[in-house]
Amino acid sequence: MKGFVQNIEDIVDKNKDFRRVLYTAGNVQLVVMSLNPREEIGIELHELDQFFRVEEGTGEALLEGVRTVISAGFAVLVPAGTQHNIINTGNVPLKLYTLYAPPNHRDGVIHHTRADAEKDDEHFDGKTTEQ
Repeated sequence: MKGFVQNIEDIVDKNKDFRRVLYTAGNVQLVVMSLNPREEIGIELHELDQFFRVEEGTGEALLEGVRTVISAGFAVLVPAGTQHNIINTGNVPLKLYTLYAPPNHRDGVIHHTRADAEKDDEHFDGKTTEQ
């Protein structure tokens, strides 16, 4: 089947990896993330748009220095060129998914931990899931 049609809530709930790229199209990429208690993505700045949806847990979204409390059901849209971070402020994993437009990571990449992600200098190489 072309495209991605799955129950994203179930996938996010079961995910224990810091970052897992699920699907990459030419103009958008779907990634699930799990941040351990007190863990953060780290300050980032992309030249692309990014959307986050929190499924479980509590945290903070930091956009250009402005902190906003987030929890299950929250959406965060980060326009290109915006310095941002997502921080788990709770005592349970912060489970979310994110969309990059255009893609940011190599298709299929899995980073089990934030340390793995920081060691891996991978970037989107133009290959999509269905290529």
